[in-house]
Amino acid sequence: MQKNNLSVKAVNKNVRCSPRKLSLLLNFIKGKNAEIAVRDLEFSRKRIARDVIKTVKSAVSNAENNNQFDIDNLIIKEAYVGKSIVMKRFRPRAKGRASPIKKPYSRITIVLEEKKEIKDGSKN
Repeated sequence: MQKNNLSVKAVNKNVRCSPRKLSLLLNFIKGKNAEIAVRDLEFSRKRIARDVIKTVKSAVSNAENNNQFDIDNLIIKEAYVGKSIVMKRFRPRAKGRASPIKKPYSRITIVLEEKKEIKDGSKN
């Protein structure tokens, strides 16, 4: 039996959450079946889980429509987050000063893989 690994990905740019908070959720779903990952994220208490669900569903749709993969065999191969833009705001302080506030954005990348076994006629 030889395994043929095929993958497809989806990227969600400019998600309004810091990469540090997002990486906790993405590590939670890494290696799971796509359907189980969506179910687990629906019960997550974090607000940003809705955007992660949206990205996983987009990757599943890409796999189904563009590559004709079987959606039951899709596994989350990689789930990672990168930095995007940072909004800079200022808060007034005492004596006419101002202190900066950074509002970071993130970029979510989900890579799905189809686990498929191919039978070959050779005996090993």
